[in-house]
Amino acid sequence: MDEHAAREALLAVREEALTRLADLGISRDDVVQASQGANIDDEHDPEGSTIAYERALLEALAASARARIADADAALHRLAAGSYGTCEVCREPIGAERLAARPIASRCLEHS
Repeated sequence: MDEHAAREALLAVREEALTRLADLGISRDDVVQASQGANIDDEHDPEGSTIAYERALLEALAASARARIADADAALHRLAAGSYGTCEVCREPIGAERLAARPIASRCLEHS
């Protein structure tokens, strides 16, 4: 993958994660707003998941999106430094197929 294609792929990964993070923030706000003022014993509600569970799930998904943004930023830094596409463990090239499938990869398949 050439440098331009790698940069475009990494920026796309980053933008997708930023969009997901924004959407999750809206979803979390909706859950919180829906629970305010309600006299619900959600911890004992036999009808489904609790509000606390939904909030925890949304926070876990947001943490995953933030980690993906950090991974994309780190890969962009590696690209600028000239080390993109090199395994951080063995210093051998990461396969083109792996980088095409996972542009943020910092390790070859053997060390992933």
